[in-house]
Amino acid sequence: VVPDDANVNCPGTNANAAGTAPACSGCPNQSACAATPNGVHPDVVAIRDRLAAVKHKVLILSGKGGVGKSTFAAQLAYALSSRKNCVGLLDIDICGPSAPILFGQEGKDVHRSNSGW
Repeated sequence: VVPDDANVNCPGTNANAAGTAPACSGCPNQSACAATPNGVHPDVVAIRDRLAAVKHKVLILSGKGGVGKSTFAAQLAYALSSRKNCVGLLDIDICGPSAPILFGQEGKDVHRSNSGW
């Protein structure tokens, strides 16, 4: 598999030379390809493909806990949706997501389908 943004002569993500071949020099995927024995992990490809249709992605992060990342993300999502934008919010807090609490959805089930959550 050759990523769309790969360099010319890319050996492909599943090649033994993935991420280490001379053609990989300067490629935006080089570190990802070199990170696994057979190139980019299939989950990375699946996530990239599923997010391809998302026009804008905003990442809210900090190296410190308790600074209001989830609160800010929830307020930003609310503000954007109030302007008729289609908005999704993924809260992947290792200590437990607080988005369900902020939206009054604590204890509710997440909608699941064959194409994801």
